[in-house]
Amino acid sequence: MKIVLNGEMREVQAETLADLLQECGFSGRVAAAVNEGFVPSSLRKARKIKDGDRIEVVAPMQGG
Repeated sequence: MKIVLNGEMREVQAETLADLLQECGFSGRVAAAVNEGFVPSSLRKARKIKDGDRIEVVAPMQGG
């Protein structure tokens, strides 16, 4: 299926948000939103993704 991940069109095999994060190499603590709606980490395995979804993933940055 085709999705938009962080502004880039991507072809992916994943069916859930959790699978997508793993497929695309995101690890550790990240924040994720699907179609502008935040998805808590506890719901990522249940959150199905669909063709055309817009997904944003960001990692927290450490400041000093």
